Amino acid sequence: MESSGGITEPPGRGPRVLVVGGGIAGLAVAQRLCGHPTFRHLRVLEATARAGGRIRSERSFGGIVEIGAHWIHGPSRGNPVFQLAAKCGLLGDKELSEENQLIETGGHLGLPSVSYASSGGGVSLELVAEMGTLFYSLIDQTREFLHAAQTPVPSVGEYLKKEISQHMASWTEDEDTKKLKLAILNNFFNVECCVSGTHSLDLVALAPFGEYTVLPGLDCTFPGGYQGLTNHIAASLPQDVMVFNKPVKTLHWNGSFQEAGSPGETFPVLVECEDGSCFPAHHVVLTVPLGFLKEHLDTFFEPPLPAEKAEAIRKIGFGTNNKIFLEFKEPFWEPDCQLIQLVWEDASPLEDAAPTLRDAWLRKLIGFLVLPSFQPAHVLCGFIAGLESEFMETLSDEEVLQSLTHMFRRVTGNPQLPAPQRVLRSRWHSAPYTRGSYSYVAVGSTGDDIDLLAQPLPVDREKAQLQILFAGEATHRTFYSTTHGALLSGWREADRLIQAQPPGPRL
Repeated sequence: MESSGGITEPPGRGPRVLVVGGGIAGLAVAQRLCGHPTFRHLRVLEATARAGGRIRSERSFGGIVEIGAHWIHGPSRGNPVFQLAAKCGLLGDKELSEENQLIETGGHLGLPSVSYASSGGGVSLELVAEMGTLFYSLIDQTREFLHAAQTPVPSVGEYLKKEISQHMASWTEDEDTKKLKLAILNNFFNVECCVSGTHSLDLVALAPFGEYTVLPGLDCTFPGGYQGLTNHIAASLPQDVMVFNKPVKTLHWNGSFQEAGSPGETFPVLVECEDGSCFPAHHVVLTVPLGFLKEHLDTFFEPPLPAEKAEAIRKIGFGTNNKIFLEFKEPFWEPDCQLIQLVWEDASPLEDAAPTLRDAWLRKLIGFLVLPSFQPAHVLCGFIAGLESEFMETLSDEEVLQSLTHMFRRVTGNPQLPAPQRVLRSRWHSAPYTRGSYSYVAVGSTGDDIDLLAQPLPVDREKAQLQILFAGEATHRTFYSTTHGALLSGWREADRLIQAQPPGPRL
């Protein structure tokens, strides 16, 4: 099989490197290698028409909305995304303040400004705060099993439910209040599903849960949109490095491939694209989302991956967390409201939900963030994870608007509440080159599986090394699911290539 790519390579010798995927990990690889004189033969093959991957900002409702990554998690000195954003001038004074960087959140979200019950009317914020304190203290406990010889149960969800059952024994309130406490806790379970990108906390492994590292700093946003960061990196690359609308079909590796324009030279890897074009390379850095890898595992690699690595890909979790943006003509919330919580009074984390997805998808919505910078528009951003989130993607805008209008009228107790004017949604599970949002360490897997996924191929030391390298958030053992984990993974693989080059020119 020979090259048929039709992309002109620059003159001169040197290793031929292809980066598959133009998200922040792929961009990080490219920027690092472009700054090194050895790597003049570099291309980034991006399946879509834009760079940024799961970082995607859109102008809508008169402002910027984040379809993908929303916050810099832990914006402080140890966060490379924060440092890069500051260097590029993409953050405001508040985000850059020393005070902001020193705040320790423990990775926990703030409490709601208002809490609505499904029967209509408000839930006591004191009761919400009490349950929030209980829930997050238990979440902190789950992180303490990292180095334990064994765990009492396999999953984070089972541990939390076991502890809550024990706490219930000391509750002295009437039965209705006890049920309300459980309903509030159920909301916090759903919040954590969004944070972890999972359908259920019963799917999240307990033993390695504490390995995820929380950085200090109060989570902050980009005033001009998160995509400003990836746009900045992409703009720093030489003009011909990024190749768009080039989805890859198969990575052929451990081979001896030739190119018409390079007689006598052989390449160990050949990247075959969906459009039939092929590109030979000495090294390929694969930065595609884990969801894509899971879906195409059996056809994407030729020869197939070693069994151990393929099993790691299957075992690591990858779920969906989506957003629903709603524009209202007039706000029904107070001017200082920042977060609206939804509490379904008949829900309990100790009981499995029985209704079908069509009837119950709304119940997984954790609530709505009030987006502050949209005057004169009034915009709420809802969050929903799991199978309910994936089902929501299959509905029409009209169905979503109708369901949410009915829900808001129900929880506010105002049957005349005007319907939202517009809806905009993310659909990360449906996105063919993503197939979900981000990774988590699932029951049956450990951090070792993440390290195994990150190992280059081939593993055999006798053969040509570093044919396929792996980057992306799912390959970072302590910062998985984050943009800073993805950025660091890209730098890691670029540095691996740089360090592997012989000191003299390549002959």
